[in-house]
Amino acid sequence: MAISGLGSHSISPFFYMVLATCLHKGATQTISAQGQNLVTNNVSVVEGETAIISCRVKNNDDSVIQLLNPNRQTIYFRDVRPLKDSRFQLVNFSDNELLVSLSNVSLSDEGRYVCQLYTDPPQEAYADIAVLVPPGNPILESREEIVSEGNETEITCTAMGSKPASTIKWMKGDQPLQGEATVEELYDRMFTVTSRLKLTVSKEDDGVAVICIIDHPAVKDIQAQKYLEVQYKPEVKIVVEFPEGLTREGENLELTCKAKGKPQPHQINWLKVDDDFPSHTVITGSDLFIENLNKSYNGTYRCIASNLVGEAYDDYILYVYDSRADGVPQKIDHAVIGGVVAVVVFAMLCLLIVLGRYFARHKGTYFTHEAKGADDAADADTAIINAEGGHNNSDDKKEYYI
Repeated sequence: MAISGLGSHSISPFFYMVLATCLHKGATQTISAQGQNLVTNNVSVVEGETAIISCRVKNNDDSVIQLLNPNRQTIYFRDVRPLKDSRFQLVNFSDNELLVSLSNVSLSDEGRYVCQLYTDPPQEAYADIAVLVPPGNPILESREEIVSEGNETEITCTAMGSKPASTIKWMKGDQPLQGEATVEELYDRMFTVTSRLKLTVSKEDDGVAVICIIDHPAVKDIQAQKYLEVQYKPEVKIVVEFPEGLTREGENLELTCKAKGKPQPHQINWLKVDDDFPSHTVITGSDLFIENLNKSYNGTYRCIASNLVGEAYDDYILYVYDSRADGVPQKIDHAVIGGVVAVVVFAMLCLLIVLGRYFARHKGTYFTHEAKGADDAADADTAIINAEGGHNNSDDKKEYYI
């Protein structure tokens, strides 16, 4: 088909169309000749949305712009659309720009579109349109619905039919986990991705959400989650209902065994370790009652609870005090003893200080008397005699030999 004014140039079939709703623009391609620049952009668009194809010319000298599809069929020649596809619509036309929209983009619209500028020689620039296909809702499956603590379970998450392939991430609560992914390629460069997560569970994981998160350029925040159901053996605790303080002779003792697990414990048993129960012991379910305590009842009393997962126990050590025993806990006695020791040490320190000062004072007095009379003595012997007794005559001291 010839177009008037083009001479031997024919309108080559061109350019298919661009991407649905532009998510991002790719690299810009610029072709220049004789001072004119032809510019296009790569386009990514989600399937079913609208793509925009742009042909721009800098410093145009009235050369004709046309747009061709990947089969080189002419979509627009200037502002005329030879191609009978109403999804292509003219957005803007001027000497410097040809802007075309393509609605309801499908995978068949993907490819390389051509912007052509009729110069001598003609210029061409290329716009690659990539069609993104979001995955369907993720499919989350687990190997078993209920897991016992300490055992391993496996959960799979599948993102079907996406382009490009999706990326799958895992979270357990707020903790990221690592799965193992496999990618299956389908038709038209479509992909299905399956990720397998293996984890060993504990009782703390019961009721915690495991989340599969799909990462894809066409969509955001696609995820599925499953709450873990973990069975665990009982947790057992013995509570003293009576008495509140010391257990004295003649009083009564009441204990309650509190046990919880998943499933709830179906059996609770009491026993006395290495001995038989006292004759006055009454056991009713989780409660143990002993009346009229005496010291022969001392020992370890154990509560055992069990369920389908296992069993656990807690111990209570009974020590019966004399009926006259003070109700003040033993740790208070330690505090009193510590206080008494502190007072004694303080008193000893004060005594040492007083004695030290006393001896220091009398030592100074001794040196003072020793020096008296030394200044007026004629010789050393006289000075010593004067210092010792204040005697001036050595004859006062007499020695008697028998």
